[in-house]
Amino acid sequence: MKKIVFMGTPDFAVPVLESLIRNEEYHIELVVTQPDRPKGRKRILTPPPVKVIAENHNIPVFQPEKIKNDFDPIKRIEPDLIVTAAFGQLLPKPLLDIPKYGCINVHASLLPKLRGGAPIHYSLLEGHEKTGITIMYMAEKLDAGDIISQKEVVIEENDNVETLHNKLSKIGADLLIQTLPSLFTSNITPFKQNEQEATFAPNISREQEVIDWSRNQRDIFNHIRGLCPWPVAYTKWNNHTVKIWQACISNNTDNGDPGEVLSISEDAIIVATGDGKAIEITELQPAGKKKMHVADFVRGIGSKMQVGEKLG
Repeated sequence: MKKIVFMGTPDFAVPVLESLIRNEEYHIELVVTQPDRPKGRKRILTPPPVKVIAENHNIPVFQPEKIKNDFDPIKRIEPDLIVTAAFGQLLPKPLLDIPKYGCINVHASLLPKLRGGAPIHYSLLEGHEKTGITIMYMAEKLDAGDIISQKEVVIEENDNVETLHNKLSKIGADLLIQTLPSLFTSNITPFKQNEQEATFAPNISREQEVIDWSRNQRDIFNHIRGLCPWPVAYTKWNNHTVKIWQACISNNTDNGDPGEVLSISEDAIIVATGDGKAIEITELQPAGKKKMHVADFVRGIGSKMQVGEKLG
């Protein structure tokens, strides 16, 4: 039975860890994850999702603040393999050199495209038609190791970050289990990434959340779904922030200035985009309120909104 150390933190890593736990060929000796962090308005100290799963299965958990300075518990185990999935820190070379079969990572893009911490967001923000999972050997450079296996996933029109995240985490877990037997028998031929094709997906900044209505219809649609359900795109109305949770492409043919409200109904608020087209807003969240369907908005606080005024 192969000894494995698993390293991961958020929900994306949970199916990957669970697939290893279910497989009798492997034994998870240790789970390494980020420290518990305060969450929510009450700032309650909350464990990472991966820690919860590990503790439910009585697997020891190690939570270093900085793995580059603190990995002795991993060294003592002498694992055959380290598997990471959205761990959130780069591994130092002395740690990468410990396992007999190396360190591998389950990454949510078709590398070398979208290296970094937010590949699912950027696959939508940039309007990609496909993305996927890459299993690769880890290197000291971010997401730049040799590729072991990949699986492509088509991005559908109704996908957002949540739906695509759920698809990819499940596919990542399945692809890992399919890949490991060949890895342990050295029956694989990894290949190097083409550095000239590399693109990057850094963590989303607050500045990226604001909707620029001067952009074209498709870009704005991708922007909204590429930030849903986290961190959620927003615009301004009456100098207040309004988060836009759901929107769709509009067939409206009225011309308007970017951000101009073209029509208001209980089905949608239609807003002009920079290319003479429009977006239909169907779910939103005014400042200080819960998210709501547009019907609830226009019957309440949104009753003050008027056709012709501008958002942004």
